[in-house]
Amino acid sequence: MTELICIACPKGCRLTVDGALNVTGHDCARGEAYGRDEVRNPLRVVTSTVKVEGGALRRCPVKTTGGIPKGLVIDSVRALDRICIPAPVRAGQIVFANVCGAGVDFIATRDIPQA
Repeated sequence: MTELICIACPKGCRLTVDGALNVTGHDCARGEAYGRDEVRNPLRVVTSTVKVEGGALRRCPVKTTGGIPKGLVIDSVRALDRICIPAPVRAGQIVFANVCGAGVDFIATRDIPQA
């Protein structure tokens, strides 16, 4: 039996998920889905930064376009350490496609003009 606090909505319900993936304690359908997914295959949205070459700023904030498996978070951040993107950078620009084969991309979350 696993106990979780739901983050699918602002209520923060206390969930209990049993071995058969039955979820109790949720007040909405999103909480039930969150509980099952968190036990079966936990996903995380990752935020970080990458180096920028020739930009007004030396680093650009990035985030994944969706959740990646929790076990790949460290590998994805390590992969970002090897990336240096040229300026200018536009918010929404794909910085690293198909992160660790998870099917999601890292995108820039800020415009960075050339220096």
